[in-house]
Order: sequence, then structure tokens, then C-alpha cells
Amino acid sequence: MLQTNEIERALVVMAHPDDVDFGAAGTVANLTDAGVDVTYCLVTDGQAGGFDRSIPRTEMATIRRAEQTEAAAEVGVTDLRFLGHMDGTVVADMQLRHDISVVIRQVRPQVVITQNPVRDLSSTYGSHPDHLATGEATMCAVYPDARNPFAFPESACAELDDWAVSEVWIPFRNSDDGSCAVVDITANLERKIRALMCHRSQHPDPAATEERMRMWWRSLAADRGLPAGSSAESFQVVDTR
Repeated sequence: MLQTNEIERALVVMAHPDDVDFGAAGTVANLTDAGVDVTYCLVTDGQAGGFDRSIPRTEMATIRRAEQTEAAAEVGVTDLRFLGHMDGTVVADMQLRHDISVVIRQVRPQVVITQNPVRDLSSTYGSHPDHLATGEATMCAVYPDARNPFAFPESACAELDDWAVSEVWIPFRNSDDGSCAVVDITANLERKIRALMCHRSQHPDPAATEERMRMWWRSLAADRGLPAGSSAESFQVVDTR
């Protein structure tokens, strides 16, 4: 896993507003504290999310963009790119690969943080179809699309110089096979919590969500031998150089 002093720019590509805050906001805060420029790329506006049926879906999109912008600011991120694909219908097609490749070529990150492209049958929520499609399209954009100067001829992407990402970090992965890393987020736990709680439209019981998440992050730290009272996020690290 690249160290923060080896990273100038990082790009987070997620399907929905709030996905990054569940999975990686503590690590993002660590990065921005170290001077790394972090950009968020949200594939959808989260129109199909929430629990209040009285809110029109177009209004929900506006709400969730605002919530994600507020949450990003909590962890030092001000550059957000919204691709505008429809929540619940994301597929890893050439259009999405193109759109993500454009952002990669614009941002030129050493690290991309994105979702797991492989269905995990032990995690229904983690294997949301939009998450899987976003992870797959992002991996395709990292390799071969964004680094291939001949990809997407006569398109917006072709007007930008190609770029090779060094590593992809996939949140919620935790194993002892050497491909996974645990990041201590204890110093930035409260910022992560504040970012997560910015997504008010998604939390019918905010206190319960916060308690459950705090337990999860503490448990992960304990399982990987961090000092008592620590909190952590975990990632599978994919070398894409």
C-alpha cells in the first residue's frame, strides 16, 4: 500500500452519495490531513435512496448531492464530480467506463478508491448491483481505458492525456493473504462519523446507525491487533502499475 508521502492525488469512485463515508471517509481524512488532494466521483445522485416516500425522486437527487458535498467538507474534500447516472440502473457499460476514464485523466491520481466488483454472497448490502457495476467499470477504466491513448477515439476522453493509476483500494476487504491493509482512523473517527451523519435523508435512526458503525470500526481494529480503543478501515490493495 502506497504511503501518504507517495500520494499527491487520490480519486474516490462510488455508486451513491454516502458510500464513501461508510467505507473510506476516515482514510480520506488521513490523506487530506497529509496534504493529498482527494476528489470524489459519484456515479449516481442516489435518487432511489431514503425512507421518506413523500419526497419526489428529483428532489431526492438534489438533497443527496447537497448531503454528500457537506459530508465531503467534513473530511477535507471540496472537489466532487457527479456523473448523473440513474440510481438502481448502473451497468458497467462503455459509457460508464468512458465517464470514469475522463475523470481519471482529469484528476491524474496515484490511488483510486472504489467498490468491490465481485459479488460477496455473505454481504447482501455490500453487493448492491450499483456497487458491483461501479467497481467493475472503475477497474476497467483504470486498466486498460484511462492509460490507453487509443481508447474512446473522437470522444471527450480522447482529448485528454492518458494516465496510469498505481493502486486501487477496495474498502471492506479484510484478510490475511497479504493483499489487504488496515488503516488506523482513530484520530479521524469523529470526522468520519460527522460525515456519515450528514446523510440525514438516509438515516431513519441516526443514533442506532452511529452505534452500529462505531462497533464495526472498533471490532475491525481489534481483530487486526491495533491498540485497545482504536478504530480502523480495511482495504484490498490492487497494484495496477
